[in-house]
Amino acid sequence: MLFYLDLLILFISLLLLIICVLVGVAFLTLLERSFS
Repeated sequence: MLFYLDLLILFISLLLLIICVLVGVAFLTLLERSFS
């Protein structure tokens, strides 16, 4: 049971990290477009 909980927390953390990276990349792309 504890193992599955750890796995779930790890999966959610990984998902949040990927979302943050995607948002950051999109934000940078948007900034570059507005400045150019």
